[in-house]
Amino acid sequence: MLHLEPNNTGEILSSKMKGVIDVLAMQREKRLTLQKNIKVIDYSKATDSFTVARFIFECGLKLEANVLTISTAASLFHRFMREATPQGYDPYLIAATCLYLAGKIKDNTLKIRDVMNVSYSTLHRGSPPLELGDQYWFMRDAIVQAELLIMRMLKFHVMPEHPHKYMLHYLRSLQAWFGEEEWGKYPVARTSMALLQDFHHIPAVLDYPPNLIAIACINLALQIYGVVVPLMDECDQQSWFNVFCKDLTRDKLWEIMDKVMSSYDEEPETSDR
Repeated sequence: MLHLEPNNTGEILSSKMKGVIDVLAMQREKRLTLQKNIKVIDYSKATDSFTVARFIFECGLKLEANVLTISTAASLFHRFMREATPQGYDPYLIAATCLYLAGKIKDNTLKIRDVMNVSYSTLHRGSPPLELGDQYWFMRDAIVQAELLIMRMLKFHVMPEHPHKYMLHYLRSLQAWFGEEEWGKYPVARTSMALLQDFHHIPAVLDYPPNLIAIACINLALQIYGVVVPLMDECDQQSWFNVFCKDLTRDKLWEIMDKVMSSYDEEPETSDR
């Protein structure tokens, strides 16, 4: 692991590392659960931001949306809910609309009918698809109107700056830094991306600059696997992340990492199908 100067922060971090490993195991189990459909979430029982974001991710995967489309949809949802009065809107309608809008923003077009059917079947598990009747046209009109509402509420600023592009740049640089053979021993890149995606389940993803979020997720992955960044002894004790962001402090980095880990504390209970 990266060397930490002896202080209270070091003691706190060492106590957290067991939890970090548990977080990774939980994440893997959660992804297997979603992919195999062994257990599912009953969305009718919760409307908190984490659960609704999970709904976005589940629908996005079913629609085969790409990573940036799903992340954009989650960010739009969190931003809208910060601007709106939560009691005044159906969060799942807003979530479905954010997914539809994100597809347009990221040139990953999702047909409105597909978004409607997937959203409806995910909310009402076991129900038949929507027929071309009053309920279908009511839901379609609601999504169209909600799209206009979201655009106005966000003042038409709907093109987020994603941490993903920074992460890709940093990971490529680290790969060259490590060398192909050493880098291939650990799934740092895959784990970093998984942590970043999971961070989009909570509104805290909006609270930090995207480049710092990318660094925090990579550093968390390095800590999980106990990977030491090479050649740091020759850098006058400069941390690897200061090469990419010279003003980033260790305390700020661990604050963001703690926020990433806290997203797993909000994981809802699942139930058998």
